[in-house]
Amino acid sequence: MKDKNLNILIFNWQDITNPLAGGAEVHLHEVFERIAARGHHVTLFCHRYPGSAEEEVRNGIRIVRRGGRFLFNFHVFLEYLRRFRKEYYDVIIDDVNKIPFYTPLFVHKPIQGITHHLFGKSIFLEAPWPLALYVYLSERLIKPIYKNVHFIIGSPSTYNEYCLWGFPESKIAIINYCVNHSIYYPDPTGEYNRNLIGYFGRLKKYKSVDHLILAFVDLLKVNPDLRLQIIGDGDDRPRLEALVKEKRLTERVNFLGFINEKEKAPTLQKMNLVVNTSSKEGWGLTVVEANACGTPVVAANVQGLRDSVKHGETGLLYEYGNIQDLVEKIRTILDNPVLRQRLREKALEWAKSFNWEDAADKTLEYIYRTIQDYHKRKH
Repeated sequence: MKDKNLNILIFNWQDITNPLAGGAEVHLHEVFERIAARGHHVTLFCHRYPGSAEEEVRNGIRIVRRGGRFLFNFHVFLEYLRRFRKEYYDVIIDDVNKIPFYTPLFVHKPIQGITHHLFGKSIFLEAPWPLALYVYLSERLIKPIYKNVHFIIGSPSTYNEYCLWGFPESKIAIINYCVNHSIYYPDPTGEYNRNLIGYFGRLKKYKSVDHLILAFVDLLKVNPDLRLQIIGDGDDRPRLEALVKEKRLTERVNFLGFINEKEKAPTLQKMNLVVNTSSKEGWGLTVVEANACGTPVVAANVQGLRDSVKHGETGLLYEYGNIQDLVEKIRTILDNPVLRQRLREKALEWAKSFNWEDAADKTLEYIYRTIQDYHKRKH
């Protein structure tokens, strides 16, 4: 079985070219582009966005786009019945992210689930109440509907959530997010700007970047030369820009938006530290990417981030929502270059342990196992 080239169909809300793409899409493309390069046929079905083609091939992955962002889950159901059911696939990859597709209800093929993180109650920080309730209740249906599905999980925190839901450990495998070391790498000189701190990630409400801006106000009282660079974009940017203006920080805070891959490492290398204020993550991909550039991270002590940040070794954790604690943890690194150097060394060592080739190997191995288990049950 393991010598057979597979025909793989993936359902995910977005592809890597989508302006709203995040860690889930990075994971998908980093892993499955490598799987495609090994001779397997990979098709990704996702929603369209302005300017996107209905179909294209990117690095070996055939991308098919239909429907809009908000009702894409219904397009998955309809398009599978209309089209994909008639094509032969060895396995369906169901990327359970945001609103589940509930593929076990209509797909009679081996299903490999992948989950990056569950919103849980944190969705109420992100979306209006009716939509947040819809997402929250939709997630609660994962347990009864996906109870017989094998899952690949991105972090120990999400793994523990699935175990608490009653999923057997035999059906869950942790395969961590990794780092593309050709994009994220350290400056061999180790030089950095002591007065520069940053944020790296999407700008969403649940990411709580406003906490960093409020902390920055207090940090400036002690060090008026500090600057804050915010890398990334998202629908929370207007609110954050208004807060920066309200606090009269426009001369000290720069919104860089999305930056191209060649700029990422040089930009992150120059930062004294990166801050991640999210209320919940699946893993914290940008944390380890910053570490790969030699930059320590101060992050909220929440699910996912407490997995990707080794407190006291690669960075520091603070109590989520506690602005004063955040200020103190940032100052701990700012005021102690010796500590910062020690964190840098451990961060680089930590980041080197995450390799996408290994993740692709483990994912493919688990997919074969899922297919074999499915056919055993059928016979």
